[in-house]
Amino acid sequence: MVEKGVDLILFAGGDGTARNIYSAIGTGVPVVGIPAGVKIHSGVYANHPKAAGEIAFKYLQDEHMETIEAEVMDIDEDAFREGVVTARLYGYMRIPLEPKLIQTTKSGGGLGSEEEALNGIADRIIEEMEEEPDTFFIIGSGTSTRPIMENLDLPNTLLGIDIVKNKELIASDVNEKQILDIISGYKAKIVVTVIGGQGYIFGRGNQQISAEVIKRVGKENIRIVAPKNKILALEGRPLLVDTGNEEVNSMFNGYMKVINTYYAESIEKVEGL
Repeated sequence: MVEKGVDLILFAGGDGTARNIYSAIGTGVPVVGIPAGVKIHSGVYANHPKAAGEIAFKYLQDEHMETIEAEVMDIDEDAFREGVVTARLYGYMRIPLEPKLIQTTKSGGGLGSEEEALNGIADRIIEEMEEEPDTFFIIGSGTSTRPIMENLDLPNTLLGIDIVKNKELIASDVNEKQILDIISGYKAKIVVTVIGGQGYIFGRGNQQISAEVIKRVGKENIRIVAPKNKILALEGRPLLVDTGNEEVNSMFNGYMKVINTYYAESIEKVEGL
């Protein structure tokens, strides 16, 4: 289909199907997933088959329709065999953005450009780096945090965790132990985004930022970043935390600030699992 130069790929299934499509095309061609599988953790699926049809129709009618990158997730089979159900982030595919199908309330003046919002978020975090020299910034995985690294002209580990200090890359694609070793005795901040369609801020795709790392850094030094479209797509569901540590999970019960762009923030409910 890619070789034929198709404009859009529709596919029906679950997370396994999404992974197969992702392995073949990456972000090369926009997709719309029709939910028909047992496991649907990925953010590339419409809410229901009719919505998928509506998105596809509108996208094919409007050549200027914006696309965004959404997460491809699947159950970690090794963990599942041990009786633990946890989803792993495999990559991203592009999907058409149709706000009417994801927002639950009217917005007083449009949602704005996704790219514009992400660049605003990046500028906001970089400004904080400048105001707090010698602070380690642990940059979480995902497309919403990628512009931070791009605007700093630093290499980015899309599916991993990078550490920045004084706007310089200290370490890339780090694991939990490396994070703890690097920040030991120093002030650090965590920058994470929201898993699209799921709402997780910890425990899906960023397990390197463990309960111990969170305790060391402190909740007050966590920055959640996500464009408003990503929040609206949750349809009022809370943001979720699943670190595997009940004490740390419970720290997040309540409300936290989410940076939506340079000037805009929202207050969102958070639940620890």
